[in-house]
Amino acid sequence: MTNRLSISDNIFSAEEHKYIVEYCQSCSYFYGEKDTPDTPSCGMVHNIQKGFSEKDEYIYDLMSNKIENDLYPDAKKLTLYRMYVNCFSPGDSPWFHTDGKSGLTFLYYANREEWDINDGGETQFYIDGMLTGVPPIPNRIAIFTPDQLHCAKSFRDRYKFTVATKYEG
Repeated sequence: MTNRLSISDNIFSAEEHKYIVEYCQSCSYFYGEKDTPDTPSCGMVHNIQKGFSEKDEYIYDLMSNKIENDLYPDAKKLTLYRMYVNCFSPGDSPWFHTDGKSGLTFLYYANREEWDINDGGETQFYIDGMLTGVPPIPNRIAIFTPDQLHCAKSFRDRYKFTVATKYEG
C-alpha cells in the first residue's frame, strides 16, 4: 500500500451490509477499551472471534474473505491478529492514537442510516500536519497503515458502529 489511507465504497451486497449492521446492533459489548495506556477508556467493544459463535464465525469469515480476496489480496501475507466492533454513544470523545507499527487496519462503517454532514461520526486522520476526515458512509471501508494517527468521532444523535480488522507483519 503506497498511500497511508484509502477508501472503498459499497463493499458488501445490500443483504450482507444489513446483516453486519444487525449483528453490530445486537452483539454484547464491554466497556474499557483504551486508545493508549495514558488515556481514559471510551466507547464499547465486542471482540469477533473465529469459532466463538456461529454469528461471530460468519462475520469473521465475511470480513476476512472480502479483505483478502477482493480488497487487498496482499493481506494474505500478513497475520490477522484482531477483529472487533467499536460502538460509540452520542457524545463519546475518543482520543487520537495509532494501531501499531506495521501491517494494515481496515475500518468498516456498519451504519444503517444514510449519512449527513451534520451527523458527525467521521474518522479523523492526522496526515502531513492536516486533519482529514473520512465520512462514515454506510458500507464504506477505510484502509490505512497502523502507524497512521487517527481518531473516531461519535454521531450527534445515535450509536456509531465500525468493524475494525487488524493485520500485522
